[in-house]
Amino acid sequence: MGEQERWRHMASAPRDGSRVLVTVRPSEQGPAEVDVAYWSHGDQFGPEGWRASDSSPGCIIEYAEPELKCWMPMPSANPGRASTPSPWEGDDARQLDGSGI
Repeated sequence: MGEQERWRHMASAPRDGSRVLVTVRPSEQGPAEVDVAYWSHGDQFGPEGWRASDSSPGCIIEYAEPELKCWMPMPSANPGRASTPSPWEGDDARQLDGSGI
């Protein structure tokens, strides 16, 4: 897996409004999943925090920090790529970025 195609700890996620892939932790609502999100500095529609990229002013989908497990840069457009990556399923968050070594 290339440098661009690996899961990273949320503490290192960009907070500049750029869209990234995130692993949403499993919950009562369902299993872990991958979503596209961005950091919002807050506006008239909601407070500062992570939002799903398909949010709109009338329907803001916000993620609390504990809901997001890790992030990955958006993949480049590549016709040979079949699908999005699978959610991170590791038990130990220290494994992200190789910090468990």
